[in-house]
Amino acid sequence: MSRHSAQFKRRVVKDYLSGRVGGSAEVARRHDIDHGTVRKWVAAWRLHGEAAFRKKFSHYDSRFKLKVLRLMVSKDLSCRQVAAVFDIRNPGVIGIWKRQYDSGGIQALEPRPRGRPVKQPKSSVPPDSTESDETRTKEELLAELNYLRMENAYLKKLDALIRSESPKAPRRKRR
Repeated sequence: MSRHSAQFKRRVVKDYLSGRVGGSAEVARRHDIDHGTVRKWVAAWRLHGEAAFRKKFSHYDSRFKLKVLRLMVSKDLSCRQVAAVFDIRNPGVIGIWKRQYDSGGIQALEPRPRGRPVKQPKSSVPPDSTESDETRTKEELLAELNYLRMENAYLKKLDALIRSESPKAPRRKRR
């Protein structure tokens, strides 16, 4: 969530653009904010007008990120300047995109799956047993036998582990 309302940002920009007060440092001191923030808001206002202060929730695809990085390199712009041109609210993310691109190319800019990763890979599925045993080859039957033996051994070890943990100190009965 934004720290300052859109109305407050408009008031600061109008105050700066009126020219009555001297420079961004003076406007920042009057409104008790950082002078870099004033410059950023003024640049956004000049490029995008009223749309600069609307709420924006965006996810950028790899082509857009690459377009931003190419403009930054070709025009020799800073992250803050490129963010103002493309209306990206967090200029710091452009530096992250640049490091990702430098280390891994366009594939590094692709969005990653969100959420918690799967802890344990899914177990392998036993060979298809819908065919009758007479029609299957000897290798297929041996592969299924090996799979079933491994599964059986795993379940026996799991059962032994559960049994070894369950005997605890006997509880005393209350009187």
